[in-house]
Amino acid sequence: MEMEANEPAVAYSKQKFSIEDYLEIENTSIEKHEYYKGEIFAMSGAKMPHNDISKNLSGNLYVKLKGKKCQSYGSDVRIHIESNTLFTYPDISIICGDVVTRNNDDYNVLNPTVIIEILSPSTKNYDRGEKFKLYRDIPTLKEYILVDSESIHIEVFRLNENNHWELEEYNSTENLLHIKAINENILISEIYEGVKLEA
Repeated sequence: MEMEANEPAVAYSKQKFSIEDYLEIENTSIEKHEYYKGEIFAMSGAKMPHNDISKNLSGNLYVKLKGKKCQSYGSDVRIHIESNTLFTYPDISIICGDVVTRNNDDYNVLNPTVIIEILSPSTKNYDRGEKFKLYRDIPTLKEYILVDSESIHIEVFRLNENNHWELEEYNSTENLLHIKAINENILISEIYEGVKLEA
């Protein structure tokens, strides 16, 4: 995975780490790190627009999914993709049915149905490109949603009946964001409520 300066920075200089090395480091670390093919990458903090959007989305999803078979989780949930080794912390994950974890460890989730990333200037290229490519290796993933934190813009990638990813874009606060995998709609005005956008 080639990393640019504005993408997650390598956190440890040792040549390669095993998954066990990473998990041992991560379980005692105050900060969060991604892992990919032997390398560990520091995850940076987020600005207020990013946090406000995350709060708004999480609140909406909590109300809509309460008591249902699909549940939403925040950025403390670590997702692991066994086929490509990635460990990462999406902004929001929606998991339908029982949560499946690596070796039943209760930490490393294998089966998200929907992943939502809130785009920051420093991560948008990574989230749209290399990270989406890695996420597509998740067998249970049905939708990948990217929410811009600088403007009213949401991209939804959905897996169609032919197993191809299709893109739908939303650019107005009057629209409803449709999350097909959970059959729920959220007003885009509510997602961006109270968010200070760039002029």
